[in-house]
Amino acid sequence: MLLAIFSFIGMYEFYRMALPERTIEGWLAAFCGTLLIFLPLFNDCRLALAALTFLFLGFALLFLFRIRDISTAARDISYATLAFLYIPLLLMHLVLLRQLSHGVEWLLVIMLIVMTNDSAAYYTGSAFGKNRLYPLVSPKKSIEGALGGLVGSIGGTLLAKFTFFPQLSLLDALLTAVFIGMIGQAGDLFESLLKRSFGVKDSGSIIPGHGGVLDRLDSIIFAAPATYYYAIFIFKG
Repeated sequence: MLLAIFSFIGMYEFYRMALPERTIEGWLAAFCGTLLIFLPLFNDCRLALAALTFLFLGFALLFLFRIRDISTAARDISYATLAFLYIPLLLMHLVLLRQLSHGVEWLLVIMLIVMTNDSAAYYTGSAFGKNRLYPLVSPKKSIEGALGGLVGSIGGTLLAKFTFFPQLSLLDALLTAVFIGMIGQAGDLFESLLKRSFGVKDSGSIIPGHGGVLDRLDSIIFAAPATYYYAIFIFKG
C-alpha cells in the first residue's frame, strides 16, 4: 500500500512535468499505474505482461482520439508510456524482492545503500569535489562525490552483513555496494535529465525543502530491479 501511494504520487508528478496540459490523462495514468504495484502478489507473470499490454493499447487509443496538437502527438504518447515503465514497473520489483526468502533484509540493504551513498556523496563532494561528473545533466555533482558515495555504500552493506544479514558474504557486500550504488546514482542522474528536459527544478513540492516523491525515490527506483535480479541470479545465501 505504501508503494502504491508513492507510485500514484510519482506518476502524477511525472505527468505534471511532462504533460501539464493533460490533467485528465495524468490522473487516470496515476490510478492505472498504481494497480501494477499489486500484480506480483498474484504470482503470475502473465498478468504483468497483460497489464502492460492493455495499458499501452488503452492509452494509445486515448491519445489517438484526444489529440491536442498533431505535431506533438507522438511525443505525448511516448511520455505516457515512459511513465508506466519508469515508475510502477520498476517499483514493482520491491514487491517481488519482499517475496524472496531474505526479502526484508534485501529491502533494508537497498535503503542502507541509497542513504549511505547519498550522504557520503554529498559530504565528499562538498569537501573535495573539483571535477564535474556530468555537468550537462547535473552541474553540481562531482566525480569525487560519486566515488565517495560508493565508499559509503560499502560501509552500508558491511553494516548489514555484520548486523541483520549474516548470509551476505563479503564478496556480496562489495558487489552489491558498487553495483547497486552505481545504478542508484544513475537513477538520480536520470531523474535530473528528465527535470532538465521538462524545464523544472523539482518533480513536486509535497516534501517541503526536498521536492517531490520522485526526487526522493529516484535512486531507489533504479536500485530496486538491480537488487532483485542480483538476489535471484547471483546471490547464493
